[in-house]
Amino acid sequence: MGFKYDVYMLCPVRKATEEEKSFLEEYKKELESKGLRPHYPATDTIQKDETKGYRICMDHCKEIDESETVHVYWNGGSTGSYVDLGTSLFEHYKRGLDIILMKRDLIEKIVKQQEKENITKSYEMVLLHLDDIANSRTRIR
Repeated sequence: MGFKYDVYMLCPVRKATEEEKSFLEEYKKELESKGLRPHYPATDTIQKDETKGYRICMDHCKEIDESETVHVYWNGGSTGSYVDLGTSLFEHYKRGLDIILMKRDLIEKIVKQQEKENITKSYEMVLLHLDDIANSRTRIR
């Protein structure tokens, strides 16, 4: 199966900080410089939505389905990222979609703090596990 996108960038859009936006724009440019076709929702998905967000959610589902991999910039304060992660998890289950962290070190710090607080499961822990799986087999980094 051919994919429309090599990489779907799962990341905050509405609540992204200026620092995050700058990082994500550079990340997209870096992927493009490697000849890859990234999809960055902030610029590549129409953000005006008369359905109050429903169409954007459906667009993201389609875009993830049309992507060979998902690269995640995780910000737990981004509620839309949870929807995209759920879609990505289903695609991982269904077809083995690789889910890769853009900034693994940040997630590792969060997980270390969670472990100190005796938290035994979290989205961040799931993301680390998915990143481990993807790093053992992915073609797109």
